[in-house]
Amino acid sequence: MKTKFKILVSLVFSFILISNFTLTAYAATWSSADQWATWSNGGYTIYNNVWGSGAGYQSIWANSYSNWGVWAQHPNTGGIKSYPNVTKSIGKTLSSIKTLQSSFNVTRPSSGAYESAYDIWSNGSSYEIMLWMNSYGSVAPISYNWDASGKPVPVYTNLSLGGHSWNVYQGSNGSNPVYSFVRTSSTNSGTVDILAILNWINGKGWFSGTQTVNLVQFGFEITSSSAGSDFICNSYSVTSN
Repeated sequence: MKTKFKILVSLVFSFILISNFTLTAYAATWSSADQWATWSNGGYTIYNNVWGSGAGYQSIWANSYSNWGVWAQHPNTGGIKSYPNVTKSIGKTLSSIKTLQSSFNVTRPSSGAYESAYDIWSNGSSYEIMLWMNSYGSVAPISYNWDASGKPVPVYTNLSLGGHSWNVYQGSNGSNPVYSFVRTSSTNSGTVDILAILNWINGKGWFSGTQTVNLVQFGFEITSSSAGSDFICNSYSVTSN
């Protein structure tokens, strides 16, 4: 009798473990560990986007375009390993856009090296505009100028624009100009007036010719996360007309 009871308890316990594992493994609507995994939802596309040299393991999950995340374990070496992101296609000329703004809320780790950033592309891949909302560890924006201690030198400091205060950097990724707006203090949530930033850049003459705003991306540009970390987008949206 005792033996039968022990067997029954063991079977019940095993069922609970299996059930909990199943719920955990399939909690998200979509998930993948594929390097280039993509998922489209609500007019947005989510990308795993593990593109850098020396990358480790990264898996992505999503319940919607607004709620998604990755678990990443990239080695503690230099160079960007990945940019998991959610992308919205705009496809309008800058002069025709009346509104272009975005809101976000993220949960991020307190270790590694990364930033939570917008990556905006204009005229195909002719211009790249990055908006760093927060950063952690040894990361720095692309810049033409560096000081004696190896820090990038901004062309503008404490610029109030688009609802935030920025240090602004100019540089090149080897293929096109990159304009990086690095928030003067990190934040995990907020709303950004992207149109105001693009119009400011245009007013400075940093764009050449008529501009078409192609993509607005937002995600985590990860250099290292050797302990294994969760990067979570709790909510996100882009408004354009």
